[in-house]
Amino acid sequence: MKMLVPAMILVVGVILPTLATTPALNAPIVLAQAMVPPTGMEDAEKPMPMVERFNKRFPQPVRVGFLVGLPVLDDGASTLGHVRQVVRTPEGKIVLIVSYSRWFGWFGRPVAVPIEAVGIEGRQIASLDMARGDYAAAPTWQAGSATALPDDATIRIALARN
Repeated sequence: MKMLVPAMILVVGVILPTLATTPALNAPIVLAQAMVPPTGMEDAEKPMPMVERFNKRFPQPVRVGFLVGLPVLDDGASTLGHVRQVVRTPEGKIVLIVSYSRWFGWFGRPVAVPIEAVGIEGRQIASLDMARGDYAAAPTWQAGSATALPDDATIRIALARN
């Protein structure tokens, strides 16, 4: 046993330098950057329709019940409001009903936000294609003929990162 440890050290001392000089280990490391499509709010030179940007953000299935109650954040990570409901309009579009407020998202009025304008980041929703001013200018949502989706319904939402 006393001879086993020095023998292992000797073997490792001989083999490791030869492995380190092989061309495969000395090859340069190549890093790839993920393609992130422009959000559209600040990119006037290359406008892209909101639906096309949505499709390039790798939409993933999510249950409606998981979205209700999540905070909606702007570019500066300030809370715009919370998702109160997910509805389907008569035109077949999915919209999030967000309680928008200027004061940390509390005591807000309901505003309809198209699903194509937001992305999910863990347990929060990022407003990608609607600025804070767009929320303030949006009309107060009225239920009308829109259909509320049940909590077990599955929709697709884009991925976001900060």
